[in-house]
Order: sequence, then C-alpha cells, then structure tokens
Amino acid sequence: MTTNQEPVRAAGCVLWRHGPVDGQIEIALVHRPRYDDWSHPKGKLKEGEEALAGALREVEEETGYRCSPGIRLPSAYYEVGGRPKVVVYWEAEALTGTFTPNPEVDHLIWLPAPMARLRLTQDRDRDLVDAALAVLQAA
Repeated sequence: MTTNQEPVRAAGCVLWRHGPVDGQIEIALVHRPRYDDWSHPKGKLKEGEEALAGALREVEEETGYRCSPGIRLPSAYYEVGGRPKVVVYWEAEALTGTFTPNPEVDHLIWLPAPMARLRLTQDRDRDLVDAALAVLQAA
C-alpha cells in the first residue's frame, strides 16, 4: 500500500452450495449496480465488529442466505479511492434463505466454479474461487 492511512476493514465469503441437479459445487455471485460488477458477498465491518461476524452479516444482508463458515481464505488487499482496503474471506456453505433484490445488490446467481470464475469482474475474486475449491476438495 502506498498510504499511511488506516485500511478500510471489510469481510465476506465465497458462498457455495451443492447444485440441485448434479450435486456439483456452485458459487454464489452478487451483482452490485453501483459498481456494475460481479463479486463475492462482502462489506465493511461495523465499529468493533469481528471479521467473521461481519462476513456472516454481510452474506445474509446481500444474499438473504444464512451460511456455515469453513476455512479462512486469503485476504484481499487493494486501494479504493486512494485508501487501502483489506477484505478477510471465508469459504461458507449456504444453508437456508431466499434472495431479495435490494439497492445494494440487484442480482444473485449460482454458477459452477468455472463459470463463476469467468463471470467475476476482479482477478482477485477469481483467486478466491480457486482457494475455496482447494479447501473443499481437500476435505
């Protein structure tokens, strides 16, 4: 990072499920109209909020799904508006829920991992799919 500012702290999950047709792993991606991008559910942490609690809260707020967190994945480090940002991620299995479009997230799609990699806007998010798959295949 090129700045001495405190980083923006955020957290999220690579949300996955076993597909309803073939049981293969599917990854949830969210579309944010503000940025017109496809990404993993994530968001800024509240003051004093632990990263895992924030990740679970953000997943539920953005996707409507409760989830079971698994292994922590690599964090993402980048700048937004000249300020450093760190996003802590976990792989998490979707449990129950229903997506409802909202001003922050207008679409949610479930895709097989190779298709999810192609749909993601940022390369750093593709790396997270690979990291989550490595964890899930090792289990």
